[in-house]
Amino acid sequence: MKEQTIFQLSGNVQQYAWGGTSFLPSLLGIKNENAIPFAEYWLGTHPKAVSIFYDNGEPVLLNQKTTISYLLKILDVQKMLSIQVHPSKELAAIGFEIETLANISIDAANRNYKDCNHKPEMAIALGEFWLLHGFKTEEKILKVLKSVLEFFSLLSVFENEGIKGLYNFVMTCSQEKVNEILNPLLAKIIPIYELNELKKSDENYWAAKAAQSFNKNGNCDRGIFSIYFFNLVCLQKEEGIVQLAGLPHAYLEGQCIEIMASSDNVIRAGLTSKHIDILELMKIVKIEPTIPAIIKGVQLGFETTFPIEVNDFQISLFKQKIGQEVVVFPKTTEILFVKKGSVRLENESSKIELKQGQSAVLFLENEVKMTALQDAEIYKASGSN
Repeated sequence: MKEQTIFQLSGNVQQYAWGGTSFLPSLLGIKNENAIPFAEYWLGTHPKAVSIFYDNGEPVLLNQKTTISYLLKILDVQKMLSIQVHPSKELAAIGFEIETLANISIDAANRNYKDCNHKPEMAIALGEFWLLHGFKTEEKILKVLKSVLEFFSLLSVFENEGIKGLYNFVMTCSQEKVNEILNPLLAKIIPIYELNELKKSDENYWAAKAAQSFNKNGNCDRGIFSIYFFNLVCLQKEEGIVQLAGLPHAYLEGQCIEIMASSDNVIRAGLTSKHIDILELMKIVKIEPTIPAIIKGVQLGFETTFPIEVNDFQISLFKQKIGQEVVVFPKTTEILFVKKGSVRLENESSKIELKQGQSAVLFLENEVKMTALQDAEIYKASGSN
């Protein structure tokens, strides 16, 4: 008998404070009577949360069988995430060595570099999904500085030193200066926000929301500047976007499927209670105009692919009506997640059935027939060859 190559996979829920309380529990079929935040569901071999597969009913850690280059997540963003950037592989290796030589524990709150890997990541919206993504063009930033009265004092900095000088100024100036600029603005927009009179397409909406979440002890969070200087993007269902090394970003609200290189390297600039390292961020952030590249899926038969020039991972979405069959050929260890409906997976050695919220791991070089037992949506993640 051939060795089994298809196994049901169980991931790990991350209960961060910014997560929602209903979306992931409903998707995964988990009761959440105490309304605990369910922020992320992880599938992969990341050492922080290794997935488990079941071999003849016995649980086996996935990293005992293989190590994969990617981490697949499902996110429910209810509260805003931090302004952050991820390093390149080269800078990650340097940063990791420096912090290791400085005897900073891997688990220390002030450690930026947890490993030597880069962390490119792609988000595919499961509905309306809001985020900040890279810097606006110079023309758009100039328009912001001229239209927001409280930012007039920043005009000369921008005109003399450009985007880089402007961002360096707001990220490194004194807390007193931050308060002096932002407090009058927030005093105007928070009452309007509280009356539900601001649209999500308005930066003031997110600035007011951020102030209520992150301003502490009378001090304004300087990450609020980024809300006005970065591109505000709203993805629609099944649209994707990629965050590459050095590109500043922040997820604001909504649900998405996210796939990334298996790393935990994050340098934060604000809108968080976690460790912020402005000096390190300014070393690696790419301060340049960015035109958000929204990725539309390319459909071929049952499969919709999301083109991305990253070697670490690929992701696609299968949509099948009840009874429809498709054959997949894993070229690497692949993970399937059933977003909707139910499917049967089978080949010469294996047969399992999955319903909404369940997952499977497919080991390479064995074709697998996937049959929809109900109308189904299945995300398939694969790694580098």
